[in-house]
Amino acid sequence: MINGRAIFKKINAQGYDAAVFFDQVNQHYITGFLSTDGIVLVSEQETALFVDSRYYEAASLAKANQTMQEDVSPYLLSHRALDKLNDYIAKKSITSLAYDKTLVTVSQAEKLEKELPKIRVGGLLDICSPERQIKSEREIKSIKAAQAITDAAFTHILSFIRAGRTETEIAAELEYFCRKNGSAGMAFQTIVVSGKNSSLPHGVPSDTTITKNSFITMDFGAKLDGYCSDMTRTVVLGKADSEMRHVYNTVLEAQRLALCCVKSGVTGAEVDRAARNYINSNGYEGKFGHSTGHSLGLEIHEQPRFSSAWSEKILAGTVMTVEPGVYLPGKYGVRIEDMVLVTDAGCENLTRSDKQLTEL
Repeated sequence: MINGRAIFKKINAQGYDAAVFFDQVNQHYITGFLSTDGIVLVSEQETALFVDSRYYEAASLAKANQTMQEDVSPYLLSHRALDKLNDYIAKKSITSLAYDKTLVTVSQAEKLEKELPKIRVGGLLDICSPERQIKSEREIKSIKAAQAITDAAFTHILSFIRAGRTETEIAAELEYFCRKNGSAGMAFQTIVVSGKNSSLPHGVPSDTTITKNSFITMDFGAKLDGYCSDMTRTVVLGKADSEMRHVYNTVLEAQRLALCCVKSGVTGAEVDRAARNYINSNGYEGKFGHSTGHSLGLEIHEQPRFSSAWSEKILAGTVMTVEPGVYLPGKYGVRIEDMVLVTDAGCENLTRSDKQLTEL
């Protein structure tokens, strides 16, 4: 079903004639058009995309080229945005309007109610989030293409890493390679941490110089057509000692066990438990502080999650990360992350990069 029609059916069942969206992510999901400003209104007749002169020509071309959702009609904002919205609502005889109260601020909600006095305005929870969990074939194609760039970047960076390089230089090279090879940008701020810094799960690249016989953790992802990819690999410059190998192999096996657990109908808690129990049994209880994975798509972190707190079933068509880790403060850390498509029979691993311990 066209995204806008599915959203209309949902909000109409809850007593509303239309729903309005101000955030970039849900606007993109509903229309298929990417802009950083504007308003989207979903009603029974159509999905209206209101944009100003910065985006109107591009939106009109997207409509003509059929690269946006087919129920979308672009409208030019030539004066105050809410005046235009009010005029449109009056012409379409809309009597009630919903907004997503997880995304709209109190101030925005109050302004809507004040500026649209003739209609009933109310908030609903997570209007689009449940629908966005199950990815369409088009979405999966974009995610796979983004991951292909990410995998190629990892292959490239192995020949770039050497003693004397800094974390920042490696991060910059990863990002440059991704952009040069088709990425529209990075899915999130690239993480490159080495040595003691690698015990920081979301450490920021610094001018720390890479040293021999130390771990380097790289967490990064390309973005394409608005969709994110995400992977983490931990490598060693030089040789790993026996303890480093034990930590690495513990994380690798924990990930394998989690991957074997993934299939449609499993809960997030079950997958998390498969990885966490193994890590704990190998002497690293309390050294794996984050969840085992998360969904992603238009945003890098979406619902559902492979977490001890997620008791709901995860269904086929969801794209998830599987990323256990062990972090020893002041010493080093290891994380290995793949991105998978959940299927009825198990999962399809979308990440192609090798996971065996790489010593450079």
